[in-house]
Amino acid sequence: MTQVTIKAADGGSFSAYVARPDSHPAPGLVVIQEIFGVNKVMRDLCDHYASLGYVAICPDLFWRIEPGIDITDKTEEEWNKAFSLFQAFDQDKGVQDIQSTIAFLREYEASNGKVGTVGFCLGGKLAYLAATRTDADVSVGYYGVGIEQALDEAAKITHPLMLHIATEDQFCPAEAQQAIHARLDGHDKVTLHDYAGQDHAFAREGGAHYDKASAELADQRSLAFFKSAIG
Repeated sequence: MTQVTIKAADGGSFSAYVARPDSHPAPGLVVIQEIFGVNKVMRDLCDHYASLGYVAICPDLFWRIEPGIDITDKTEEEWNKAFSLFQAFDQDKGVQDIQSTIAFLREYEASNGKVGTVGFCLGGKLAYLAATRTDADVSVGYYGVGIEQALDEAAKITHPLMLHIATEDQFCPAEAQQAIHARLDGHDKVTLHDYAGQDHAFAREGGAHYDKASAELADQRSLAFFKSAIG
């Protein structure tokens, strides 16, 4: 577990947390943050994926606004901070930074060159955009916010994409879910999973909507998906 520095395509640089498996070279995963920055939840996810044999890296995507964001979902003040960061965040630049992270990870000493992405919340949409705009070998998004606004990019998906959808997600209402299904159900590279009765962030351990059974099922599905695509 270490910090690395990645050069941005448009100048400047940003930090990323890296967790390495015991055995390598190994396939890599870019873990895409929620609106709370590269916090303990994201670092623990990286450690989890590393324990399963992946080089996991979580880039600081808020670096252009405020580097080093590391907050929780436990206080109103932190929620207000998180939403202000979300509103200020340039998603197009964020996807460029994800591509830079993918390129970094392909050449990283512990990597075998195969790289997927997995994102949560804001990162869930960015994982979708990684499937449409980057060269990621596989992408998985958890309860992405705003995917329905980018469905016109679906034709660009050429590598496997899996999306986990919470049917009671307050940030992805029924009409948005219907639009996602209508556009993506027939796409031969896309797999959608609905989690009946679950709310946003059902996989965020310690969160208000955490559901252990659904989180574990989504994790199992994601890992099998990664295994089939990058090993």
